[in-house]
Amino acid sequence: MGEPGRALTERHCSPHAKLLRGDQLADLRRLLPDWKVADDKQIVKTFVFPDFVKALAFVNRAGEVAEAEGHHPDLYLAWGRVDAKISSHDAGGLTENDFILAAKIDRAYFAG
Repeated sequence: MGEPGRALTERHCSPHAKLLRGDQLADLRRLLPDWKVADDKQIVKTFVFPDFVKALAFVNRAGEVAEAEGHHPDLYLAWGRVDAKISSHDAGGLTENDFILAAKIDRAYFAG
């Protein structure tokens, strides 16, 4: 089947993305099954690493992706793990930007 969310990694975040609802949200959720929707306002995922150094390197890669897209996740670094939370605060919930960024952060994880 290929990389989950591959079609999303070929898109870019838009400064005026619209709030997702119904089928639009469900379709994007299916593209990134490892990300969980929390409170219908954010998507979350935990990335696991063998040590702190690899987790820190991932945070830096994810940060570069976020800067390039102009959309920034909340990243929580701990020994051997990084928790990522993504939402579009200005839209009041989830937009396509959140799923685009999540797919690109997944790609950064697998590239490491």
